[in-house]
Amino acid sequence: MKSFFLRLMAGWKLILLPALAKLGFWGAGVVALLDSSTIPVPMDAILAVYIWNDKGHFWLYCLLGAAGSAVGGLLPYGLGRAGGEFFLLKRVNRERYERMRTRFERQEFLAMMIPSMLPPPTPWKAFVFAAGVFEMRVAPFMLAVFVGRMIRWLALSALVVKLGPGAVDVVAHHGPALLAIVGGVAVAGFAAWWLWRRRAAVAE
Repeated sequence: MKSFFLRLMAGWKLILLPALAKLGFWGAGVVALLDSSTIPVPMDAILAVYIWNDKGHFWLYCLLGAAGSAVGGLLPYGLGRAGGEFFLLKRVNRERYERMRTRFERQEFLAMMIPSMLPPPTPWKAFVFAAGVFEMRVAPFMLAVFVGRMIRWLALSALVVKLGPGAVDVVAHHGPALLAIVGGVAVAGFAAWWLWRRRAAVAE
Protein backbone atom coordinates (compact mmCIF):
# COMPACT_ATOMS: atom_id res chain seq x y z
CA MET A 1 0.00 0.00 0.00
CA LYS A 2 2.82 2.39 0.90
CA SER A 3 4.66 1.73 -2.37
CA PHE A 4 1.42 2.28 -4.30
CA PHE A 5 0.91 5.63 -2.56
CA LEU A 6 4.49 6.65 -3.36
CA ARG A 7 4.00 5.73 -7.03
CA LEU A 8 0.77 7.71 -7.08
CA MET A 9 2.51 10.72 -5.58
CA ALA A 10 5.35 10.42 -8.10
CA GLY A 11 2.91 10.19 -11.01
CA TRP A 12 1.06 13.33 -9.98
CA LYS A 13 4.26 15.22 -9.23
CA LEU A 14 6.10 14.33 -12.42
CA ILE A 15 3.34 14.14 -15.02
CA LEU A 16 -0.02 15.67 -14.17
CA LEU A 17 0.91 18.35 -11.67
CA PRO A 18 3.12 20.32 -14.12
CA ALA A 19 0.27 20.23 -16.66
CA LEU A 20 -2.32 21.36 -14.13
CA ALA A 21 0.00 24.05 -12.80
CA LYS A 22 -0.47 25.88 -16.10
CA LEU A 23 -4.14 26.26 -15.23
CA GLY A 24 -3.25 28.27 -12.13
CA PHE A 25 -5.90 28.29 -9.42
CA TRP A 26 -8.37 26.64 -11.85
CA GLY A 27 -6.11 23.59 -11.66
CA ALA A 28 -6.79 23.33 -7.94
CA GLY A 29 -10.50 23.18 -8.70
CA VAL A 30 -10.02 20.47 -11.33
CA VAL A 31 -7.89 18.32 -9.02
CA ALA A 32 -10.36 18.72 -6.14
CA LEU A 33 -13.25 17.75 -8.43
CA LEU A 34 -11.44 14.59 -9.53
CA ASP A 35 -10.47 13.74 -5.95
CA SER A 36 -14.04 14.11 -4.64
CA SER A 37 -15.80 12.39 -7.51
CA THR A 38 -13.69 9.50 -8.73
CA ILE A 39 -9.88 9.49 -8.56
CA PRO A 40 -8.28 9.72 -5.09
CA VAL A 41 -5.29 12.07 -5.20
CA PRO A 42 -2.96 13.59 -2.57
CA MET A 43 -4.94 16.83 -2.58
CA ASP A 44 -3.25 18.42 0.42
CA ALA A 45 0.22 17.91 -1.05
CA ILE A 46 -0.82 19.28 -4.45
CA LEU A 47 -2.55 22.29 -2.92
CA ALA A 48 0.49 22.99 -0.74
CA VAL A 49 2.69 23.25 -3.85
CA TYR A 50 0.21 25.59 -5.53
CA ILE A 51 0.06 27.83 -2.46
CA TRP A 52 3.83 27.84 -1.88
CA ASN A 53 4.44 28.94 -5.47
CA ASP A 54 1.79 31.67 -5.34
CA LYS A 55 1.38 32.69 -1.70
CA GLY A 56 -0.40 35.94 -2.48
CA HIS A 57 -3.37 34.10 -3.97
CA PHE A 58 -3.63 31.29 -1.41
CA TRP A 59 -7.30 32.13 -0.83
CA LEU A 60 -8.12 31.58 -4.51
CA TYR A 61 -6.64 28.07 -4.43
CA CYS A 62 -8.66 27.30 -1.29
CA LEU A 63 -11.81 28.78 -2.82
CA LEU A 64 -11.56 26.90 -6.12
CA GLY A 65 -10.49 23.71 -4.36
CA ALA A 66 -13.46 23.88 -2.00
CA ALA A 67 -15.84 24.59 -4.88
CA GLY A 68 -14.41 21.72 -6.95
CA SER A 69 -14.74 19.38 -4.00
CA ALA A 70 -18.38 20.36 -3.45
CA VAL A 71 -19.23 19.79 -7.12
CA GLY A 72 -17.27 16.54 -7.36
CA GLY A 73 -18.97 15.20 -4.26
CA LEU A 74 -22.27 15.21 -6.11
CA LEU A 75 -21.29 11.95 -7.84
CA PRO A 76 -20.99 9.74 -4.72
CA TYR A 77 -23.87 11.71 -3.21
CA GLY A 78 -26.01 10.89 -6.26
CA LEU A 79 -25.06 7.21 -6.06
CA GLY A 80 -26.15 7.15 -2.45
CA ARG A 81 -29.42 8.84 -3.26
CA ALA A 82 -30.13 6.57 -6.22
CA GLY A 83 -29.69 3.20 -4.55
CA GLY A 84 -27.84 3.59 -1.29
CA GLU A 85 -30.70 2.58 0.98
CA PHE A 86 -30.74 -0.92 -0.47
CA PHE A 87 -26.94 -1.09 -0.20
CA LEU A 88 -26.97 -0.11 3.50
CA LEU A 89 -29.87 -2.37 4.40
CA LYS A 90 -27.88 -5.34 3.12
CA ARG A 91 -25.27 -4.52 5.78
CA VAL A 92 -27.34 -3.26 8.74
CA ASN A 93 -30.81 -4.12 10.01
CA ARG A 94 -33.74 -1.71 9.65
CA GLU A 95 -33.65 -0.60 13.29
CA ARG A 96 -30.01 0.44 13.10
CA TYR A 97 -30.62 2.07 9.73
CA GLU A 98 -33.40 4.23 11.20
CA ARG A 99 -31.18 5.23 14.13
CA MET A 100 -28.48 6.28 11.68
CA ARG A 101 -31.01 8.30 9.70
CA THR A 102 -32.31 10.06 12.83
CA ARG A 103 -28.81 10.98 14.02
CA PHE A 104 -27.86 12.28 10.60
CA GLU A 105 -31.02 14.31 10.08
CA ARG A 106 -30.67 16.03 13.48
CA GLN A 107 -27.24 17.43 12.65
CA GLU A 108 -26.89 16.88 8.90
CA PHE A 109 -24.93 20.08 8.22
CA LEU A 110 -22.30 19.36 10.87
CA ALA A 111 -22.35 15.66 9.97
CA MET A 112 -21.12 16.66 6.50
CA MET A 113 -19.03 19.71 7.35
CA ILE A 114 -16.83 18.12 10.03
CA PRO A 115 -15.66 15.14 7.90
CA SER A 116 -14.96 17.62 5.08
CA MET A 117 -12.55 19.42 7.39
CA LEU A 118 -10.57 16.35 8.36
CA PRO A 119 -7.51 15.06 6.46
CA PRO A 120 -7.00 11.45 5.29
CA PRO A 121 -7.60 8.72 6.34
CA THR A 122 -11.05 10.13 7.13
CA PRO A 123 -13.52 8.04 5.02
CA TRP A 124 -15.00 11.19 3.49
CA LYS A 125 -16.82 9.51 0.61
CA ALA A 126 -18.67 7.28 3.10
CA PHE A 127 -20.17 10.39 4.69
CA VAL A 128 -21.02 11.78 1.26
CA PHE A 129 -22.71 8.51 0.33
CA ALA A 130 -24.69 8.62 3.60
CA ALA A 131 -25.79 12.19 2.84
CA GLY A 132 -27.29 10.89 -0.39
CA VAL A 133 -28.89 7.86 1.25
CA PHE A 134 -30.55 10.02 3.91
CA GLU A 135 -31.68 12.54 1.29
CA MET A 136 -29.86 15.61 2.53
CA ARG A 137 -30.87 18.51 0.31
CA VAL A 138 -28.34 19.36 -2.38
CA ALA A 139 -27.77 23.02 -1.47
CA PRO A 140 -27.00 22.39 2.25
CA PHE A 141 -24.86 19.39 1.25
CA MET A 142 -22.72 21.45 -1.11
CA LEU A 143 -22.49 24.32 1.38
CA ALA A 144 -21.38 21.96 4.17
CA VAL A 145 -18.66 20.44 1.96
CA PHE A 146 -17.56 23.88 0.77
CA VAL A 147 -17.33 25.32 4.29
CA GLY A 148 -15.52 22.27 5.66
CA ARG A 149 -12.98 22.23 2.84
CA MET A 150 -12.39 25.98 3.11
CA ILE A 151 -11.63 25.68 6.83
CA ARG A 152 -9.31 22.74 6.20
CA TRP A 153 -7.38 24.35 3.39
CA LEU A 154 -7.17 27.81 4.92
CA ALA A 155 -5.57 26.16 7.96
CA LEU A 156 -3.23 24.30 5.61
CA SER A 157 -2.41 27.56 3.81
CA ALA A 158 -1.37 29.23 7.06
CA LEU A 159 0.99 26.34 7.78
CA VAL A 160 2.38 26.28 4.23
CA VAL A 161 3.13 30.02 4.27
CA LYS A 162 4.94 29.60 7.58
CA LEU A 163 6.62 26.20 7.12
CA GLY A 164 6.68 25.56 3.37
CA PRO A 165 5.25 22.55 1.49
CA GLY A 166 6.50 20.32 4.30
CA ALA A 167 3.52 21.55 6.29
CA VAL A 168 1.61 18.63 4.75
CA ASP A 169 3.61 16.32 7.04
CA VAL A 170 2.52 18.41 10.02
CA VAL A 171 -1.10 18.07 8.95
CA ALA A 172 -0.66 14.31 8.46
CA HIS A 173 0.67 13.87 11.99
CA HIS A 174 -1.22 16.56 13.88
CA GLY A 175 -4.04 17.42 11.48
CA PRO A 176 -6.93 16.12 13.59
CA ALA A 177 -5.79 18.11 16.64
CA LEU A 178 -5.15 21.29 14.64
CA LEU A 179 -8.42 21.05 12.77
CA ALA A 180 -10.30 20.22 15.96
CA ILE A 181 -9.27 23.62 17.31
CA VAL A 182 -10.16 25.46 14.11
CA GLY A 183 -13.32 23.40 13.74
CA GLY A 184 -14.36 24.10 17.31
CA VAL A 185 -14.20 27.82 16.62
CA ALA A 186 -16.12 27.36 13.35
CA VAL A 187 -18.81 25.21 14.98
CA ALA A 188 -19.18 27.71 17.84
CA GLY A 189 -19.58 30.51 15.30
CA PHE A 190 -22.15 28.52 13.33
CA ALA A 191 -24.08 27.69 16.53
CA ALA A 192 -24.11 31.37 17.55
CA TRP A 193 -25.37 32.38 14.09
CA TRP A 194 -28.08 29.68 14.15
CA LEU A 195 -29.27 30.76 17.61
CA TRP A 196 -29.33 34.39 16.49
CA ARG A 197 -31.46 33.49 13.47
CA ARG A 198 -33.81 31.39 15.59
CA ARG A 199 -34.31 34.20 18.10
CA ALA A 200 -34.85 36.70 15.30
CA ALA A 201 -37.50 34.41 13.76
CA VAL A 202 -39.28 34.08 17.12
CA ALA A 203 -39.17 37.84 17.65
CA GLU A 204 -40.92 38.39 14.31
